Amino acid sequence: MVVSHFLKWVGTAKVSERAAAAAALANAYVQHTLPFEDRCAAEAALTLLLDDPSSKVRQAMAEALSMSRHAPPQVVAGLAADQPEVAALVLARSPLLTDADLIDRIAAGSAATQKLIADRPFVSMPVAAAIAEIGEADACVTLLENSGADIASLSFRRMAERFGHAGAVREALIADRRLPVDCRHMLLVKLGETLRGSPLVQALMGAARAERLLRDACTKASLTLIEGTRADEHAALAEHLRLRGDLTASFLIRTVAHGKIDFFGSALVVLTRRGEQRVASLLAAGNDVALRALLASAGLSEATHPVILCALRVWREVANGKRVAGVQEVSWLMLKEVGGQGAQGDLAALIKSIHLDALRENARGHALAIAAA
Repeated sequence: MVVSHFLKWVGTAKVSERAAAAAALANAYVQHTLPFEDRCAAEAALTLLLDDPSSKVRQAMAEALSMSRHAPPQVVAGLAADQPEVAALVLARSPLLTDADLIDRIAAGSAATQKLIADRPFVSMPVAAAIAEIGEADACVTLLENSGADIASLSFRRMAERFGHAGAVREALIADRRLPVDCRHMLLVKLGETLRGSPLVQALMGAARAERLLRDACTKASLTLIEGTRADEHAALAEHLRLRGDLTASFLIRTVAHGKIDFFGSALVVLTRRGEQRVASLLAAGNDVALRALLASAGLSEATHPVILCALRVWREVANGKRVAGVQEVSWLMLKEVGGQGAQGDLAALIKSIHLDALRENARGHALAIAAA
């Protein structure tokens, strides 16, 4: 009876009166204070109010219904498809919207709509995947900053692929502890590509020098990345580098020189397709003949074998407590294997650069320690 009077009155009431009445009716509906017949009539009235010409009336309904599991689903769906100021309340928090509803709104909505969905208290993996695949950069940043978002590894990769060049997305990705290690490497490469293409860098260095310096910087950053990577992620990173063509002989020599033996083993597993235990056993205690065969099966040329075996012998002694050494000492011994400081050729140049970097890093650390004393 009350609802029938409401429907007769609403056609002539002012906007402010209609909005207040719509909110009161919506609240009464979700709070179950109406008898069954009046509840059915209220649902019909709320559905009719979706066609109210004033957005203020529909916004009042959205405010009252947006957080309720008992709201009429057809009304919630209508409000979700309304103009932004009305839809925002429902899209941001309604528990009645299914993943399919949200994905449809992501596909059809604006960047603002995508951000609202990305910031919901809980974002399921399928919804997160839709944002990663077709969402704008701002929506991806919002998703990454949402601790209630369930993001699959593939979605992280898609965001890195699509927006790795965008500073805001790149920073949000790197700050997320869930980011897979191969995505972290991808972002390093994206950053290098962005810097290399910078007009300022091109003007200061020239294209060829910028290419060389940034390639070296990416290699060193990759080594740093290995340090912060869990052992169970080494295989994924090694496979990622292999697919990119970055698992080169020079990179592997650098990893051995820096004592990244666990990662070096994972790289050999990827390159040779031999078992992890077998490779680990050879690196820990294998003789030179067996190790040379392993390195050859990984595609490493015979010329590289002596320096790699030299580094492995030293790091074994360090691991067994028989010796104290670091990158500086190891790279010096590797350099002696190829003829010392006067040696020529690409391999010698590579090991010299590793040794000089180690000298520079140790000297810098020593100077800082003196200054701090």
